[in-house]
Amino acid sequence: MIALRLSEIAQITGGRVFNAIGASVLDTVGRNIAATENAEADPLVDGPVVTDSREAAPGSLYIARVGEDLDGHQFVAAARSQGAVAALTSRPVADLPSVVVQDVQAAFVSLAGALVARNANAVVIGITGSSGKTGTKDLLWSVLQRHGETVANVGSLNSEVGVPLTVCRITPTTAYLVLEMGSRGMGHIEYLTRIARPQIGVVLNVGTAHVGEFGSQEAIGRAKAELVQALPATGFAVLNADDPIVWRMASQTRAQVIGVGESAEAAIRAQDISLDPQGRASFTLVTDQGAVPVVLRLHGQHQVGNALAAAAVALAVGMALGDVATALGEARPLSRWRMEVHERADGVTIVNDAYNANPDSMRAALKALAAMGHGRRTWAVLGEMLELGSESVTEHEALGRLAVGLGISRLVAVGQGTEPIDEGARREGSSDQESTWVQDTDVAYELLRQHLAPGDVVLVKSSRDAGLRWLGDRLLEGAESEVVS
Repeated sequence: MIALRLSEIAQITGGRVFNAIGASVLDTVGRNIAATENAEADPLVDGPVVTDSREAAPGSLYIARVGEDLDGHQFVAAARSQGAVAALTSRPVADLPSVVVQDVQAAFVSLAGALVARNANAVVIGITGSSGKTGTKDLLWSVLQRHGETVANVGSLNSEVGVPLTVCRITPTTAYLVLEMGSRGMGHIEYLTRIARPQIGVVLNVGTAHVGEFGSQEAIGRAKAELVQALPATGFAVLNADDPIVWRMASQTRAQVIGVGESAEAAIRAQDISLDPQGRASFTLVTDQGAVPVVLRLHGQHQVGNALAAAAVALAVGMALGDVATALGEARPLSRWRMEVHERADGVTIVNDAYNANPDSMRAALKALAAMGHGRRTWAVLGEMLELGSESVTEHEALGRLAVGLGISRLVAVGQGTEPIDEGARREGSSDQESTWVQDTDVAYELLRQHLAPGDVVLVKSSRDAGLRWLGDRLLEGAESEVVS
């Protein structure tokens, strides 16, 4: 973080400083009633900004948000015990000096905006899409950090809380700020772009994730387009030329458009794509600067599109083509539960990709499983895809049919909402031995424990709230394993 005195934070947020016993220190913004040399009343905030008291560290500012279930003000003492020196609150608190504001979220956003403005040289990059955001963000961090100090979201911190948290990690020497941007409604991405005005925007795809909330794929496209609409004329819009809805966004931005994909319209293209026995992709990266081979360590053909987007951004900020190809080839998985591949000592391969799921990412994961399991027995253990609305039954049934079409050996549908997966597989010709539905992860675990054999490849995938990522972890408990990369 860029270090600030608490009084500076008060000036930025329009708040009022209170000391650790709840007495007002400032009568108006910037005018100190107490002794200005009192460091305890005006501490230096030079540690991480946090919304979770458990993540506080020496020098931290703790943001006391009030949610539906928890009031962050209750955890100020816990934040202090972890090293926090100040808090941003909506009422005076004991235990820490604080800036008291009317709206903590609005003040948090103001602080983030002020911090990024203090490093005018940082290039801000926004990434959105129905799937692949986290994978692309991780790839882009791996590439750009070779070119300059890079800050990116941890995991999938891509909301109205996660984005300002990431922005607050900026330092005076940060060269690139990479922000994954999620959306659950119209205006959400536009709100995020106002926190840290991106100069580069990446739109990966428009699928059917959250269609239950948006109402249609076209509406999802309008929401994702908010990113490119916010870009300046001097910026770059990296658009998936293979996705018609995304490619039409070219007319909605002032920025220079860079198409990526396999189509002839893409300026950054992948040719000669192939997968190795572990499902890792190789391809030729074709650009106007020349063509170079890329061999990814990441699993799944869908990673090619992510790599193209990362390459387009890296080339746009001036990286050499050869350096980009090398960095892509050396990138490893950074975020948990995204195509996380483990080889158990008994010869069973566990692919835990259960942090998120939608029809597009499910199809990509099943195809990766089929590639990885060539000549081996494959298991697709699938949980529910949430927020699909009226399309839920149709999309789940289609997954069952696809699994059969890909030759997946065993299909296990887990939990409520997944019966159509099993039904789709059976309509496609699966038997009782090839496809089954179980009520929860405990039953699924017992089934797998009894029947897994050396050489088997197991994909575990669901939406996060379906909880199958914990099943994937459980399958590794007590078993020696190593991460495959």
